[in-house]
Amino acid sequence: MKSRKVILHADNITIGYSDKRGNIVAEGVKLTLRKGTFTTLIGANGIGKSTLLRTLSGLQEPLSGDVLLKGQPLFNYSPNQLAQELSLVLTETLPNGNLTVYELVALGRQPYTNWIGSLNEYDNALIKKSLRLTDTTHLSHKKINEISDGQLQNVLIARTLAQDTSLIILDEPTTHLDLPHKIALLRLLKNLAKKQDKSILYSTHDLDLALQMSEEIVVMKKGHLEQGSLVELNERDSLSDLFDDENIFYDKQNSRFIYR
Repeated sequence: MKSRKVILHADNITIGYSDKRGNIVAEGVKLTLRKGTFTTLIGANGIGKSTLLRTLSGLQEPLSGDVLLKGQPLFNYSPNQLAQELSLVLTETLPNGNLTVYELVALGRQPYTNWIGSLNEYDNALIKKSLRLTDTTHLSHKKINEISDGQLQNVLIARTLAQDTSLIILDEPTTHLDLPHKIALLRLLKNLAKKQDKSILYSTHDLDLALQMSEEIVVMKKGHLEQGSLVELNERDSLSDLFDDENIFYDKQNSRFIYR
């Protein structure tokens, strides 16, 4: 794992909001994302996972410290340069329902097209490849408002693949999906990380699925983070105090949460 190329590194950053009292969400945050790795971010509701993702993706600046993307400070990148290195799937970003699936996936090529936005042969080939990898080719001519939530999640991932970035960040991509579609989506993301050599970070509340399917896990607690494989986190007893609720118990022997 440690021999893989580092894509993003945050070392001792402080995250939060400068315009609010009690603005600090977490201090001393250390996190490393490597090439070809599928990483899950977990934590209690309201702990600041979305704030962390927004900071790591450049949507807001850390209160102190730097986030380094391929060794360069994140905010040294122009918006267009950043869009060629990092792609996002956020829960609050809903596509225009009048777009076709193909048109939505094609938006991933915007950082590379000229000001007219015309697609060349390479762009169209990459769009078709992205649709194929996410098993959405058959949806190409459908309108976005004509497909299911599960299909839409796959299409949004196809758009990030068309964007052709080394890092993909997703905020709660399994929300509103039933169990079979959650498993299918996570399996897709994990395979993409391996076979396409992407670094993929996603947040979730589906804890048991996260523990079963993730190579790396980032545990966000009040004020700080812990990162490692499930084995490493169990050795450090990092999951036992994830929730301040006596009705939620972590069974370390079986690596699962029990709800009493």
